[in-house]
Amino acid sequence: MKITGIKYWQVDLPLREGRYSWSNGNFVEVFDSTVVAVETDAGITGYAECCPLGSAYLPAYALGVRSGLAELGPKVIGLDPRDLGTLNRHMDAVLRGHPYVKAPIDIACWDILGKATGLPVYKLLGGAAQDKIALYRAISQESPQAMAAKIAGYRREGYTKFQLKVGGNADTDILRIHETRAILDAGDILVADANTGWTRAEAARIAAAVANVDVYIEQPCMTYEECLSVRRRTVRPFVLDEVIGDIGGLMKALADDAMDIINLKISKVGGLTKARLMRDICVASGTPMTIEDTWGGDIVTATIAHLARSTPEEFCFSATDFNSYGTVTIAAGAPQRVDGFMTASDAPGLGITPHLEVLGQPAGVIQ
Repeated sequence: MKITGIKYWQVDLPLREGRYSWSNGNFVEVFDSTVVAVETDAGITGYAECCPLGSAYLPAYALGVRSGLAELGPKVIGLDPRDLGTLNRHMDAVLRGHPYVKAPIDIACWDILGKATGLPVYKLLGGAAQDKIALYRAISQESPQAMAAKIAGYRREGYTKFQLKVGGNADTDILRIHETRAILDAGDILVADANTGWTRAEAARIAAAVANVDVYIEQPCMTYEECLSVRRRTVRPFVLDEVIGDIGGLMKALADDAMDIINLKISKVGGLTKARLMRDICVASGTPMTIEDTWGGDIVTATIAHLARSTPEEFCFSATDFNSYGTVTIAAGAPQRVDGFMTASDAPGLGITPHLEVLGQPAGVIQ
């Protein structure tokens, strides 16, 4: 089997809540997502999706996905999509860096492998380690009262895990953490995610102010070194996200005891092949993960579900259903939330079928 062509589409994903806000005044109202199809001479086509969170979150942006595909795509024509190790080594050799560009090609090839073998991707990633995947809900940055009200509403929908977007004014963030924790039950999870928005001094002050609150502190500062400094000053459980972007970064953080949990974002690390390796290292080291991505719709949600379903429950801290945040459905067969949980399809591959009538004309065709 050989790759014969690649197509990609640009699709807008407006948000149900109208706006998603996080640290330092950043916000997005419409996500710019890219859907990718990898075609083969066997008549099997694999699909994937990549959706960076704007351009101010990671060294990634929506136009970069598509321009990167135009550069990388011709260089994978003729490769066997089932040889995922060979494919990834080749992509790394012909395009240095830019893992988020490589991710949808890798994921689409996992979809092809599943279709070719008649197996769902989660079986290929290690098998069903859990049947139901617990989800978190991200709470966009607003006033403490508004955020508490949002959490109360989402609790009624079945969520018990919440990622609170902080990283703003320190005094307000302290109130956000206290007021939202106060409405939660024992056993509910609250994560205060600063998205690199605090200085080290602010983070130290806030961590001290919530020392007796049942809350996780996530990615307080911009750099790994600053986060490690804060980690050593607090007894609150600690999550790293933005500064864990590859296997080397993960190994260093494990050696430094820099966190209790990581957020494993599939496109950030280059796709399912590398995410699976990082997942397995975390399991071997006893480190739970939130399994997710930078954003997206139905196809990203399906990809998350397959990696999460093949991850032991005790090491899957949470995951998320990005397709419930938006107003546009781009594929049939994607996971749907039920009482705060989702699962991966048992159909071959990712188990999704893109709505080509929604995607429209391709933004690019490579042959």
